[in-house]
Amino acid sequence: MDVHRKRQIRLFVALGLAVVLAAGLVYTSFNTSSEARQPSELSEAVPGKSYEMTGKVVPGSIEESGTGISFEVSDRDGGGSLPVSYEGVVPDPFRDGREIVLKGSVENGVFVGERDTLVTKCPSKFSEKQHS
Repeated sequence: MDVHRKRQIRLFVALGLAVVLAAGLVYTSFNTSSEARQPSELSEAVPGKSYEMTGKVVPGSIEESGTGISFEVSDRDGGGSLPVSYEGVVPDPFRDGREIVLKGSVENGVFVGERDTLVTKCPSKFSEKQHS
């Protein structure tokens, strides 16, 4: 086999491998990303399936227990709500009315958060202020 032919074969093998790796990367990135759902969207959630939930902590709903906290989260617009059970690190800015993101699953109508996945969104200083 001549040198030119060997180089062509190596080039096609390398390009083929690069295409397969790129396709795998694209597939993995699309499968692992999930859109955060609001509590009203989780009313028909599949038990045991992992979801990412976002919403606002319902004022007056935070209760501390021996190993964690429980609270209720409502849709951003104040729509549906869902009780939450969570154990793990609680961010300092966590409080009533604050928007959160939490990974977990729905079990018996309660969103059970995965340990140490609670993230508190700080209110934006650039958002429009509501006038009373």
